[in-house]
Amino acid sequence: MRFGFILVTALVMSISRSSQVGSGSGKARKSSTSARSSRYYLEPLQLQLHSNHKWRLENPETHHHIRHGDWMQFQALAAVAESQKLQQHQQQYNKLATRSSSGGGGGSSSSSSSSSSSGSGSGIVWPTKLEAVIDGGDLILGGLMMVHEREDSVTCGPIMPQGGIQALEAMLYTLDRLNAEDFVPGVKIGAHVLDDCDKDTYGLEMAVDFIKGSISNIDGAEFHCNKTAVRKVIAGVVGAASSVTSIQVANLLRLFRIPQVSFFSTSPELSNKQRFEYFTRTIPSDHYQVKAMVEIIKQMNWTYVSVIYEESNYGVKAFEELESLLAKNDICIAVKEKLVKDSGVADESVYDSIVQKLLTKRRARGCIIYGSDQEVAGLMRAVRRCNATGAFSWIGSDGWSARGLVSDGNEPEVEGTLSVQPQANPVEGFEDYFLNLTVENNKRNPWFVEFWEDHFKCKYPNSSLTPYNVKYENACTTKERLMKSDMAFENQLQFVSDAVMAFAYAFRDMHRDLCGGKEGLCDEMRPTKGEELLKYLRRVDFKGLSGDRFKFDSNGDGPARYNIIHFKQISPGQYKWVRVGQYLEGTLHLDMNEIQFRLEHASPPESVCSLPCELGQAKKYVEGESCCWHCFNCTQYQIRKPNDETQCIDCPEGTVPDETHSYCRDIPEEFLKLESGWAIGAMSFSSTGILVTCFVVGVFIKHNDTPIVRASGRELSYILLLGILLCYSVTFALVLRPTNIVCSIQRFSAGFCFTVVYAALLTKTNRIARIFRAGKQSAKRPSFISPRSQLIICSMLVSLQILINLVWMVIDPARAEHVYPTRDDNLLVCNSYVNASYMIAFTYPIILIVVCTVYAVLTRKIPEAFNESKHIGFTMYTTCVIWLAFVPLYFGTGNHVALRITSMSVTISLSASVTIACLFSPKLYIILIRPERNVRQSMMPNRHGTTKNSGVTSTNMSSMMAPITLTAVTCDQNKTVQQHPVLANRTDNSTQSECFELKARDLQSTRRQSSALVSKSTQTQNNNNNKDNFKEQGALSLCSQPDGSSSAGSKSAIIDACSTNRTSQGADDEGAS
Repeated sequence: MRFGFILVTALVMSISRSSQVGSGSGKARKSSTSARSSRYYLEPLQLQLHSNHKWRLENPETHHHIRHGDWMQFQALAAVAESQKLQQHQQQYNKLATRSSSGGGGGSSSSSSSSSSSGSGSGIVWPTKLEAVIDGGDLILGGLMMVHEREDSVTCGPIMPQGGIQALEAMLYTLDRLNAEDFVPGVKIGAHVLDDCDKDTYGLEMAVDFIKGSISNIDGAEFHCNKTAVRKVIAGVVGAASSVTSIQVANLLRLFRIPQVSFFSTSPELSNKQRFEYFTRTIPSDHYQVKAMVEIIKQMNWTYVSVIYEESNYGVKAFEELESLLAKNDICIAVKEKLVKDSGVADESVYDSIVQKLLTKRRARGCIIYGSDQEVAGLMRAVRRCNATGAFSWIGSDGWSARGLVSDGNEPEVEGTLSVQPQANPVEGFEDYFLNLTVENNKRNPWFVEFWEDHFKCKYPNSSLTPYNVKYENACTTKERLMKSDMAFENQLQFVSDAVMAFAYAFRDMHRDLCGGKEGLCDEMRPTKGEELLKYLRRVDFKGLSGDRFKFDSNGDGPARYNIIHFKQISPGQYKWVRVGQYLEGTLHLDMNEIQFRLEHASPPESVCSLPCELGQAKKYVEGESCCWHCFNCTQYQIRKPNDETQCIDCPEGTVPDETHSYCRDIPEEFLKLESGWAIGAMSFSSTGILVTCFVVGVFIKHNDTPIVRASGRELSYILLLGILLCYSVTFALVLRPTNIVCSIQRFSAGFCFTVVYAALLTKTNRIARIFRAGKQSAKRPSFISPRSQLIICSMLVSLQILINLVWMVIDPARAEHVYPTRDDNLLVCNSYVNASYMIAFTYPIILIVVCTVYAVLTRKIPEAFNESKHIGFTMYTTCVIWLAFVPLYFGTGNHVALRITSMSVTISLSASVTIACLFSPKLYIILIRPERNVRQSMMPNRHGTTKNSGVTSTNMSSMMAPITLTAVTCDQNKTVQQHPVLANRTDNSTQSECFELKARDLQSTRRQSSALVSKSTQTQNNNNNKDNFKEQGALSLCSQPDGSSSAGSKSAIIDACSTNRTSQGADDEGAS
């Protein structure tokens, strides 16, 4: 009731306005066109609904008192009323009607006509409203075809052979096939096809016919525009072809729940099922076509292109997606221009202006054109007028490519075009069907006679006058026949056939479910419910007449399958569209060998604003141009920033640019390799030293109990040899590839080995110095001169170095790291090399060296028997010279790792070699070459020798000499020398010389007399040497002074201390008695 009441009110209002319109045909048609374009100028009115609820319905452009959907419903119904107004003037044009109802071509056909505007010629009414009808159908499909082209001066232009007539015949042919097979049991599918003249406004007017039957069945009420005929309900609509028309028609059909399947409309906007719920299509969305275009541009290596698009929903929506995708792929748009959709508005100057703008960006050779054939044809003519033929390579959309309207007469301008076409195969049997058609056997197509006249360029007998056949002077013979050689077929007719097939499969599935297999229509399908039919339609899955499998995707669109076609000159003057690739499921397959942009020029033109920068260069963009730049050079140690081509960045230390300056490559690590000459030389030297040291150790072990070994102090000698062996071994740690572990070993061992050597030497020199210093001061035996004490002192000195190393390791752990003295160096070293922290390891050994050297200087004048202190002194002097030479060499070779490490290794080994040569070669000489001197007597001084300025007869004893027997000599009151031979006692397995302090009895003489007595006793002793019962040992004269003190006490203490020896010397004591 609600829709019916609105309809009646709209009709009354429309008819009321029509009475005010003049009766002249031209004036009436102009008024109708004006009313249609201004949405019929409906005055506000009130509608009384059955619920007695009042609405205020007003123009939504100025008021918003009603819902948008209800206003659209009202507009649609007002369009119906306007259509009825046009029919009131039908009587004025009956005499000009050129068509009458007739049957033919697989079903009876009828045509009705009405004029919408008058032509310029006398007696010409154009266009005439015609319809192709297949009568007798139980289910009727509406069809909206662009049989005529757009035109500015009249509503409809000339006939459109391919996308119009052939598409219409493909629909009728498919219905013939289906009805012949009784596809839906007992149900014939009819057709009611109209022409939209490729205009959205005119197409919307024609689509009103599709809803009249639905209006007559609303709520059981019937409304008949022509009371002599009852219109059947249109179950579904096939069409329209263009996106702009489909959008308008979809809004109308949605209100009446009539499903619509388009075959050529590709606008992405139509995929929005919130707005276009009842719209589906067999052709894929332009969303995928745009992707295919971008992939082609990428394949051509173009980065700078122009875009021309038509100012319509089809072009604007595609451009929005194209612009986004190009930006994502770093492809810039040089020029973007709109083509006015209506060719009548855009004259030649508009097209010329577009071409001139393209020529300002001559480096943008690639140009995308997204439009319809009429607009693109005008653009190509402008290219020829501007002498720009061959200046551009076109990437075309499906709206104009492979259309004769564009290429005919413009072949040189179109040559080289690559276009994206939805993949379609020929409809089985259609070419033969179409070539056998004539005007006589195809009465159901009222426009076929126009096609015939256009194709053969003649005037068909008894045909109506049109603005386009008046120019033909020749009359058609009716004997003409269509030939394949003269016919260009639309290559996308598969989508028309699939649209019809989709409805047919939906009808059959719906009939099976609702009618239970009973032939003919059941009550449940009288009439068909649009919402039910839509559900079956979206679920169809079939193999069409083209042989391809078809099903709708989730958006109600056709599968995304595209052919890439190319317009090429196959021979001079002969051009042809050929397929050169495919775009399937997001992947482009392009045969570049088949592409020829110009005859004998296969390579694609260059379409870039600026040439790529050379190696090692960065970009400086031109202001306002994102794809135009100047190049500048990066410096020697810079590369272009990977993610920013406008900046040069420095390579990190340890790397340098590669030859192409595209990335930073690592500088090979530089460290002392084992196979290098430096390492081999250092290891050879150290190996020799290790062998010599092992030889010395072996000799000492073999002659461990000989006097010369015992006299050298065996315990400290072995510790000294161990330190020397470690010094040689450090070399092998120094030449290894630095790692954290290797660096730790190097840091610890470098200082530790020296500490062991010089701790032993310091213990020796300190002992000698203390003994002589104590002997000069008193007769008391010095402390800590026993072998055990010496080992403890040496261990304590070494332990301090270990403690220093441990603390150092904790504070600053040793690690391998890279250092870069220059930009071309990459030294792999231990961190101790970097900051000279090795001096921490050497500080303590250097202190020991200095102290040892000081002691060596202090003991340089001791008796000849103590010549080992002189050897130690010489060792210290030589070591100091070596290390003084090493320091500048080490710090002066910071960039030469091999030389620095080798110098350190050789310095350590050389210090060890000096030590072993100076301290152990004299002993080896006696042991190996002069073994006869390796006896106790050789270790004794010349018994006739005396110490200088002393009253003590000494044996020139060594600091490590064997135990001796002392004879105490005293002077009695009669100044007679008394001898007291005393055999040294052995305590704790170590022979110790005991020093007896003998006091002279009743010493009352003066200091001079005492001195004289000493001198006399000494002379007496020397004179009676051969008669003494001494044990071939040194003697000590001790004379008492008047105050009872012993002047010989200090000398006695020296003998006592120096006679101290090591463990296990008891047997020698026995042999020495």
